[in-house]
Amino acid sequence: MKQLIQSLQNGETILEEVPRPQVRKGYVLIRTHRTLVSLGTERMLVEFGKSNLIEKARQQPDKIKMVMDKVKTDGLLPTLEAVFTKLGEPLPLGYCNAGEVIEVGEGVTDFKPGDRVASNGPHAEFVCIPRNLVVRIPENVTYGEAAFTVIGAIGLQGIRLVNPTLGETVVVSGLGLIGLITAELLIANGCRVIGFDFDAHKVALAREKGIEAFDLTEGADPVKAVMSLSGGVGADAVIITASAKGDELIAQCAKMSRKRGRIVLVGVVGLHLNRADFYEKELSFQVSCSYGPGRYDDDYEKRGQDYPLPFVRWTENRNFQTVLAAISAGRLDVKRLITEEVDLADYQRIYGNIGNKASIASILTYKTDSPGATFVKTGASLLLKARAASGAGMAVVGAGNFTKMTLLPALSALKANVRYIVSASGVSGTHLAKKHGVAYSSTAYEDVLQDPQVDAVIITTQHNLHAAMTVQALRAGKHVFVEKPLVITESELAEVVEAYQAGNTSVMVGFNRRFSPFISKAKVLLGTVTEPMNLVITANAGAIPSGHWTQQMAVGGGRIIGEACHFIDLVTHLSGSPVTEVMASALGPHPQGDSDNVSVILKCANGSQGVVNYFANGHKSYPKERIEVYSAGRVLVVDNFRKLEGYGFRGSAVAMSGRQDKGHRDQFAAYIAFLRKGGAPPIPFEQILNTTQATFAVVKAFTTGQKVGIRSIASPAPELA
Repeated sequence: MKQLIQSLQNGETILEEVPRPQVRKGYVLIRTHRTLVSLGTERMLVEFGKSNLIEKARQQPDKIKMVMDKVKTDGLLPTLEAVFTKLGEPLPLGYCNAGEVIEVGEGVTDFKPGDRVASNGPHAEFVCIPRNLVVRIPENVTYGEAAFTVIGAIGLQGIRLVNPTLGETVVVSGLGLIGLITAELLIANGCRVIGFDFDAHKVALAREKGIEAFDLTEGADPVKAVMSLSGGVGADAVIITASAKGDELIAQCAKMSRKRGRIVLVGVVGLHLNRADFYEKELSFQVSCSYGPGRYDDDYEKRGQDYPLPFVRWTENRNFQTVLAAISAGRLDVKRLITEEVDLADYQRIYGNIGNKASIASILTYKTDSPGATFVKTGASLLLKARAASGAGMAVVGAGNFTKMTLLPALSALKANVRYIVSASGVSGTHLAKKHGVAYSSTAYEDVLQDPQVDAVIITTQHNLHAAMTVQALRAGKHVFVEKPLVITESELAEVVEAYQAGNTSVMVGFNRRFSPFISKAKVLLGTVTEPMNLVITANAGAIPSGHWTQQMAVGGGRIIGEACHFIDLVTHLSGSPVTEVMASALGPHPQGDSDNVSVILKCANGSQGVVNYFANGHKSYPKERIEVYSAGRVLVVDNFRKLEGYGFRGSAVAMSGRQDKGHRDQFAAYIAFLRKGGAPPIPFEQILNTTQATFAVVKAFTTGQKVGIRSIASPAPELA
């Protein structure tokens, strides 16, 4: 299918061929008929992309601080690589979509194929959208009109925050697309509306809709105009839908407001408020958040958990419904806002000169009758042919940060034979496939499992998908590499063990740190000492918002299961012995399973013990990871995988320093060698099982306050070819 994307690196807008998305649980698959180009938002993105690095930095000062902190902890080169990788990512354009349902996911019962719907889908021939962001289109509303639903909800949410009453005077500052819709909805609400803009055409259109509009290019003073029209009282409320870099606009809005007036910001302006302007009038100021309650809440948007209507009357979805009802009833006329309708293939008519475009609303039309393919060829077939001679065909499932920042660069450097990248939307996967010479981009996991040239599947998806995908791959006769954790529940672990025992392929988990050259040297230095050792590992993991998927026990498993498993594996690797007992304590009086401030004591079968401190309440400028090993009168310290120091060792060749290296490349080199030559996998499955069991034991220990023993569930490994 075709989809519009934009490069943040150079501002180029591209009509890309990407695989059609697959319908998912709680989602709706839609064939697009019309999308609305939000000229303000999309122009801002294009102009940002075309700006140079210095200008980009000036526009995002908060990101500069993050970059500087990363330089301190990870070094300059890794930081620069991360920045340029981020800028190189494609950005899907558009968020106002109208089309026809072709398939519904599990759990969606109120839509069916053939329904006409509006959503916040991008400019693409097919979109897969969560149920709560999809709304049915009334019969008398066209697809073109319905494409205004989402952008109309942005204006409507600003109105809801202002809470106007019949007869109040409301100023709309900025008569672009959102401003005109906002003003017309205010009139339908019984308000007197005054509007301002620098565009004569928009001002004229506003006047036709009953708005008392002023063209600021003619020298009109907005404050004097409002005071005059309101009899010296001032506006009851001001809604700012304009975009301005300075602070003058916000000051004007304060001056034109009556005492105890309300100001709501929908657009983008400077926010250095003059206290006197707001203090003397006791003005209220609020920033509106997009479509309404539910926005950026994953439980609402992605997991379909609606807010109860008696307590949250207006949500994103209910705002969508309201806009469509206003269009259907004739209270909101969006037809006159449409300047042009352009076929998707001719998108450059809109985007080629978007910075100077004078139109109010442009509509993209879609004519495809194709069902859409779930995979596309990227043109890398010659490279694939050259790599295929080395065997060990692989497929990467998941195109998130780990895949693009770490996995694919490592596999590319090793000239690995990667045939597929599978991603949910297809956009990121296609971009990465082209960048790294991968032949196919797909949205269907089944494509990979059915391809006999794929020997191994590398899974980097969200954690709740790991177990099912691992079981499917094992049953399909594929080797499996899972970027930690292997699973997030004990029942999932049992399913994986059963599938593993029934097959003749391997399971590997990405415990990369044991492959770091710093850890490899530490292992050599420790030698063959058989007496127990003490290990202390401190992870300054940093805070992650509680709503992030990694913190959700049902999705990410929490950070102990999802991330601290790295350090449990290091304890078993360096000590050479499995964990048999676990004690743990988490911060706070009543810790829950998702706690990410935990101290753990691990007892190993050979008597060694490891202390793992996994903390999320530290400062990001402090190094992230520190490993200390105390053994036979000696001490080894690995500092953030950039430096190794030894104490009590003979000779001068103990110390080691260099670029941060957490072992990813060496890990994948070992894994590729295993796939090509056979033999034992880089990490025995019994060790993977022990580490996984130990993570579950840690959570149980700190939630119950009890010591937890670990019983081995390992069995003889199947014979590997």
